[in-house]
Amino acid sequence: MVDNIALLTGLLEHYSPTGEEAGAVAYLVASMNALGFSAHVDPIGNAVGTMGSGQREIVLLGHIDTVPGFIPVRQKNQYIYGRGAVDAKGPLASFVAAAARAQISADWRVTVIGAVGEEGNSRGAKYLCETYPAPEMCVIGEPSGWDHVTLGYKGSLWFSYSVCQGLIHTAARGTGACERAFGFWTRLTQAAASFNEGKERVFDQLTPSLREMQSEMDGFSDAATLKVNLRIPPGLDLSQVRALLEEVAREPELSGEVRLDIVEDDFSPAYRAEKNTSLVRAFLAGIRGVGGQPGFTLKSGTADMNTVGPVWNCPIMAYGPGDSSLDHTPEEHILEPEYLSGIQVLVKALEKLVG
Repeated sequence: MVDNIALLTGLLEHYSPTGEEAGAVAYLVASMNALGFSAHVDPIGNAVGTMGSGQREIVLLGHIDTVPGFIPVRQKNQYIYGRGAVDAKGPLASFVAAAARAQISADWRVTVIGAVGEEGNSRGAKYLCETYPAPEMCVIGEPSGWDHVTLGYKGSLWFSYSVCQGLIHTAARGTGACERAFGFWTRLTQAAASFNEGKERVFDQLTPSLREMQSEMDGFSDAATLKVNLRIPPGLDLSQVRALLEEVAREPELSGEVRLDIVEDDFSPAYRAEKNTSLVRAFLAGIRGVGGQPGFTLKSGTADMNTVGPVWNCPIMAYGPGDSSLDHTPEEHILEPEYLSGIQVLVKALEKLVG
């Protein structure tokens, strides 16, 4: 018998920011084994547990790492607080609880994976792409709200812009490094606005986000650096984004060194799944079966769907209880009835697919 609340709170109590997931992984593997899964830790550190032994497989792929920032685990007025309650230990715990409860036919197996590194470079999902055979279907564990399914995620690219030049007096005519960095940011937002013209959905827009700023002077040189994240819509590949950034960075009339450092290894293109699949239909029926009115979501963030979707090339979607607006926030929490409703939806969907 699964104690759904204890399963989640126990997972939350194992604080697991990216790179420090081992304790939470060990807890999850032990919990899955106690519930009847065949569970282990794979070579990259993912928690992997399988229920059933059939040849056909559905993978429920969540992530066990969180962003930094410990939040004391507590329950108050049906709210469960803790880092990862929404993103994404709530969905991951609901996967385990549902797979343990669902009736699985002899020709199927359900595998729950708590992947490491999703909030970083997705090392857990990348390892699965290299080593794990494509399942017949896959559900990504991310908060969609218990009555919605997510069909797509925008892409992501990180880069830094830096400029270094000779120091000029503030009374002299000239443009300082900070002003040049500000000019780059202004041109970038203008270029994004031009690209986004006529595109009403955020999912279809190019959205830059300024994450860090630094500047320094040593008496001879003046330097400034910006660290930027781009959320990338469908239809733009790495070469197109690079060309846009190089055009924005071009300043032929000014001296000094300008660098544009693009983190190509972490480039993640946008991904949108098919809507008309037996997987999606099963979840819509599951939501209705629990009394909800199902809806669809396209997310402006990224998830492990961006990584495994193009490689596994199977029916895929994302699902999980929780309000995604609470992702990464100091007050991250999940409503207990929402979490329990999500488990019920998962059980109904799994039994329709593999029962």
